[in-house]
Amino acid sequence: MIHTDIAEILCVKPKTKKRTKTMEEDVKKKKNKKTMKIEGEVVVMKKNLLDFKDAMASFLDRVHELLGRRVSLHLISSLQPDPANEKRGRLGKAAHLEKWVTKIKTSVTAEETAFAVTFDWDESMGPPAAFVIKNHHHSQFYLKSLTLRNFPGVEGGPIHFVCNSWIYPTHRYRSDRVFFSNKAYLPSETPELIKELREEELKNLRGNEKGGELKEWDRVYDYAYYNDLGAPDKGPDSARPVLGGSPEFPYPRRGKTGRKPTKSDSKSESRLALLNLNIYVPRDERFSHVKFSDFLAYALKSVTQVLVPEIASVCDKTINEFDSFEDVFHLYDGSIKLANGHTISKLRDVIPWEMFRELVRNDGERFLKFPLPDVLKESRSAWRTDEEFAREMLAGLNPVVISRLQEFPPKSNLDSTRYGNQHSSIREEHIKHHMNGLTVQEALEQNKLYILDHHDALMPYLTRINSTNTKTYATRTLLLLQEDGTLKPLAIELSLPHAQGESHGSVSKIFTPAEKGVEGSVWQLAKAYAAVNDSGYHQLISHWLHTHAVIEPFIIASNRQLSVVHPIYKLLHPHFRDTMNINALARHVLINSDGVLERTVFPGRYAMEMSSSIYKSWVFTDQALPRDLLKRGVAIENPDSDNGVELLIEDYPFAVDGLEIWSAIKTWVTEYCSFYYKNDKAVQNDTEIQSWWTELRTEGHGDLQHESWWPSMQTCDDLIETCTIIIWVASALHAAVNFGQYPYAGFLPNRPTVSRRFMPEPGTEEYTELEENEEVAFLKTITPQLQTLLGISIIEILSMHSTDEIYLGQRDSPNWTADDEPLEAFKRFGKSLELIENNIIRRNNDKKFKNRTGPVNIPYTLLYPNTTDYTREGGLTGKGIPNSVSI
Repeated sequence: MIHTDIAEILCVKPKTKKRTKTMEEDVKKKKNKKTMKIEGEVVVMKKNLLDFKDAMASFLDRVHELLGRRVSLHLISSLQPDPANEKRGRLGKAAHLEKWVTKIKTSVTAEETAFAVTFDWDESMGPPAAFVIKNHHHSQFYLKSLTLRNFPGVEGGPIHFVCNSWIYPTHRYRSDRVFFSNKAYLPSETPELIKELREEELKNLRGNEKGGELKEWDRVYDYAYYNDLGAPDKGPDSARPVLGGSPEFPYPRRGKTGRKPTKSDSKSESRLALLNLNIYVPRDERFSHVKFSDFLAYALKSVTQVLVPEIASVCDKTINEFDSFEDVFHLYDGSIKLANGHTISKLRDVIPWEMFRELVRNDGERFLKFPLPDVLKESRSAWRTDEEFAREMLAGLNPVVISRLQEFPPKSNLDSTRYGNQHSSIREEHIKHHMNGLTVQEALEQNKLYILDHHDALMPYLTRINSTNTKTYATRTLLLLQEDGTLKPLAIELSLPHAQGESHGSVSKIFTPAEKGVEGSVWQLAKAYAAVNDSGYHQLISHWLHTHAVIEPFIIASNRQLSVVHPIYKLLHPHFRDTMNINALARHVLINSDGVLERTVFPGRYAMEMSSSIYKSWVFTDQALPRDLLKRGVAIENPDSDNGVELLIEDYPFAVDGLEIWSAIKTWVTEYCSFYYKNDKAVQNDTEIQSWWTELRTEGHGDLQHESWWPSMQTCDDLIETCTIIIWVASALHAAVNFGQYPYAGFLPNRPTVSRRFMPEPGTEEYTELEENEEVAFLKTITPQLQTLLGISIIEILSMHSTDEIYLGQRDSPNWTADDEPLEAFKRFGKSLELIENNIIRRNNDKKFKNRTGPVNIPYTLLYPNTTDYTREGGLTGKGIPNSVSI
């Protein structure tokens, strides 16, 4: 009788006999209910990733536990509605994590702990579809999974809940934290009793009502412009334009932080102090491994805070100059000696953790001893050869720009009314002696002329860039495809804006290959100017814009519009890991005003503005590798070939390996999507997919929303191609342009990022110096010592695989889905990647393919999937495709 609803009694007219009978029936039903014990295991991790001083928090959690304020879990029925809300499943009785006080340890490492949990469960409620967890402790913990073992009547054994989420104390949340089982559902197929929970969870993640600065426990994914790069309160030199939201400066959106605007510019967002790395990203987007996150955070902080001001004061040679190549080699052979006393003490005080001590190796009295880059391991001069210079356009760290020359002389696409005549000045007489007996027309007809063209990208900014300490050119490099498959440089064009103004066109000089005398030295400098252009374009466009920046809107839209039980969310989620956090750190210390990128790469303060200009021509569908190769003219359509394309450069390592990877990804995505979408109508009727795609276009890439090339998302093919592109960009494309940085650019003379003076003219002191001491003249032209040390420090970090890396073809949990067919398809995907690994090894060992190793003898492994590697060793391996835009 006690359980009878009093409100109901008061609202109903007394009918004693009938009411007594009903109440007696209820009691009888309750007696007949079959309650069973469900044993489960909960895996948690207590340690905060960037907090090494949480002993007090752990102590307070134990106190809370002893006072009865515990961690509780409630299973949610898939069959019985909640009496208080019939749209939701009924909650089971609370269960608690057992033996918290004795199991959780206080340590400086992140360790997983498995807790037993026992649920009292009414058998009539059926298998649980979700559960609620409430943290009544003082501090947060990381919830990895809940597994219910041997649940009666469930096919396939245990019920798995893959969580991977930080759980803060309950008072931090507006609604309960809910987790669903690993079964995937399209919106229309969702069990009725969890539909509302599914929709509510998405509303929580959108956080539409959340104003002000977002806190670490907020789970809000929202969009913002790149208005946090500048620091206008410091003065006009530190101000930067807002990127995104305007026709002049379009840009992909970033994650919202909600910080206040600056005092001097209401459109710019205030910045955190450089030492404050607590930049808001949703907590579950932060790095998941303590050692790696500690390494990254302290490395970036200490490099910018310590190396820049300290190196200049402790170097014992000519300030900011290398005197010879041997001086540069010494960075790897013996490093730089530091003075004793205060400087050493200060450095050690600000470098507290072992991983970063490894970065700035302190070997006795030596500092900054870097690993020997691969480009120097075989020979210390091979990097200077023309063959290696050209080969790196196909197999180096930026193999995504070279294109086939389809008309001669090369033409410019810049607006002639604004920039005048910008067409190339290269003529046949410049190159005919290097054409291996071919005429230009014959070479064009035989698809043998190629170009590395940075002219149009740089020319509009060159006047402003050269008003700084940088002195550089817009370059075009012409190459000939030879019979042995290698490329031969024919000419390099160095162009400047006309002295009378941009509208008067460009002024160009043409340089051709030479080996000896001052002509040979001039040719080496010409290659260096081309390399400077390529290095800047690589870092700003190929790497940052075309992988990091363009993927972030997909991450935000996916979390806002696709439920965690949506099959496409499950497909894409591994490819978003860590990216928002990496990008937030990049905005904080790398691409911001006066940040590392501006200090070390030639566009300087105009770097991000230049990347905005190039974003105007970004086309999502062209990011598909076959489309990209066709657009650059390095492949032709061939319906009989795999992927429908045929390479015109047979020995093009990036393209050859990439097409195999692309094909494997697309096959996997096709099999996966076909399991859930039986026809085009299923895509059209998927409300979450349609909302996702609309928001992605109109918000995430809103500045390009009216472009006609966006897929309509009305067919299965649209969905498959879109998902394949996203996975390709986040995994393989990023791996190809990221992890080769230290092997090739760790020796900066091979990939200089700055040029400080123009090509020496005959009769000048600089020309005389070039004649008398070519090495000194070369080193005085390219990146100076200070920026070299800073640049090498950063790219060493960026090139490292983390110790918790998850590679393409791997998942963080074998229980990521409950559906057998997708699991089998994923196994096939892994097997296909293993075959590709064998193919890459075979091709690298085939002497016929000269571009796969080259004069420097570096086997091309940047697209080696590493699917078979579960060692979790990490480091500078130069191989492996992580699932996501990771470092």
